[in-house]
Amino acid sequence: SKDVTDGEAIKDVRENSKKVTRVRIEVPWGHISGKWWGAKNTRPILCIHGWMDNSGTFDTLIPLLPKNIGYLAIDLPGHGFSSPYPPGMNYSAYDYVWVIRRIQEIYEWDKISILCHSLGALITFVYAGLYPEQVDFVIALDALKPKVMPDVVAYLQEMLTTVAIEDERNLNPNEPPSYSYDELIERIHIGTYKSVTPEHAPYILSRGVRKSTKYPDKYYFNRDGRLKALKHMLLSQENCLLLSRRINMPYMYIRADQSVVKFWEEEKYLLEVIEELKKCNPLFELHQVTGRHHVHLTSPTTVSGIISDFINKHGRTNRKIKSKL
Repeated sequence: SKDVTDGEAIKDVRENSKKVTRVRIEVPWGHISGKWWGAKNTRPILCIHGWMDNSGTFDTLIPLLPKNIGYLAIDLPGHGFSSPYPPGMNYSAYDYVWVIRRIQEIYEWDKISILCHSLGALITFVYAGLYPEQVDFVIALDALKPKVMPDVVAYLQEMLTTVAIEDERNLNPNEPPSYSYDELIERIHIGTYKSVTPEHAPYILSRGVRKSTKYPDKYYFNRDGRLKALKHMLLSQENCLLLSRRINMPYMYIRADQSVVKFWEEEKYLLEVIEELKKCNPLFELHQVTGRHHVHLTSPTTVSGIISDFINKHGRTNRKIKSKL
């Protein structure tokens, strides 16, 4: 893909905003925000981003995908423009599995198609294993399964300590620390282990910051600080294998060769699930590509071809919709 500058990315974000329909899905704690790209008269592909990201992560990829299908890219609760959870609560990956269920029920989709990245892919793996009859295909970008926690006690202790601090901080009327736009770009770049390039950071920042009310020309991150203590699923490897045996729909896993995901857990756990999917599901596909964890954002042509082929093969049937935007 061609090189871009952050200025060109900002311009592209503005142009994209004219091409999409803003979506606001009402939920008991507020709303889920999203962007609907393309066709409105068919059931779209639900696009789910990763931890601490937002729907901007798909801004460079979606325009390269088949035009006969729509794409509904959402911000998960606490991310982007979506409502945070109420004070005194914590975020759990299980709640995000429920978010998928809610959206499917609100739009009255008999089946759901999902394009997902990172955390979005982990919750989709669980959803597809729980409700295989309701999922018609999955495209998982650089994550496949929930990680096996080696020390659950230490993890939970740290998580509960962090969420208590962040919940109290949220109740403080003072706004969070603010930064210049260049500083924000650097923080995104370093915070993603250089997976999001400075040139592509504006796609995430477009829904990830608010303007400071105290300092002109400064911004602060709008994501909920409690997300630092997101509760993982804590599934055993046996349970991950059990879920993988239930996944019987077309399922494509795209793995980036320079990704930090390989450090999440011992690789043997991932390889075991891949082998189980290969054995049990003839519709499972594995593709390895060159790039980092956000390769779909920074070099979308690296993955757009194989994704488009997959969508054209598996995404043309049963896309009638009942409800409207």
